[in-house]
Amino acid sequence: MPGYPVARSRPLGATPVRMLMTAVAVVILSLVAAPSAVAHAVRIATDPAVDAVLDTGPTRVSATFNEALQTGFAAMTVVGPDGNLWSMGDTAVSGAIASVAVRPLGPAGTYTVNYRVTSADGHVVSGSWPIHLRTPGTGTPGPPASAPATGAGHILWGPLLAVAAAIIGVAAVWFVRRRP
Repeated sequence: MPGYPVARSRPLGATPVRMLMTAVAVVILSLVAAPSAVAHAVRIATDPAVDAVLDTGPTRVSATFNEALQTGFAAMTVVGPDGNLWSMGDTAVSGAIASVAVRPLGPAGTYTVNYRVTSADGHVVSGSWPIHLRTPGTGTPGPPASAPATGAGHILWGPLLAVAAAIIGVAAVWFVRRRP
C-alpha cells in the first residue's frame, strides 16, 4: 500500500544473537565430545609375557602400548612374592615402550610387574601382569614395596575446557544482548 512503510525483518534464524548462540553451542559440544572420542593407550605386549614361567629372572621388563607415551611421570616396578621391590632405577620410555631394569631375582614364586604411564592424550593408564620364577635366584631385594600411585594429581582437561567454553559463551551472549 502506498504511503505505509513496509516492515522488513530478518529471517528468524539469522539474528546476530542466534548466530552467536549457535556458534557457542557448537564449540561447547565439540569440546565436550572430543575427549570421549580420544582413546587411551592400551598395553598390547609385555616382555616377559603375561604369566611367563621362568627359570632365571629377566634383566629388564617392558610393556609395549598401541601409541607413543609421554615421557614424564612413567613408573614401573617389579614386586616379588616377598613384598619387596626387585626393580631398580628409573622407568625408561621410548616411543610406545616403557621399561625398567630388574635386580637378579631371589625367591621362587610370582613377581608382579606394575606400571603407570601417561597416554599421548594426557590420561594416566595403569595396570600389572604376573611373571613366575620357577627356580630361586640368589639376588638381594630392594626395599619393601609401597602402594602403587593412583594418578590422583592428574588433571582432566576435557571437563575443564567445557566449563571454560560455557563461561565464555554465556559472557558473549550477555555482551551481545547488552548492546543497543
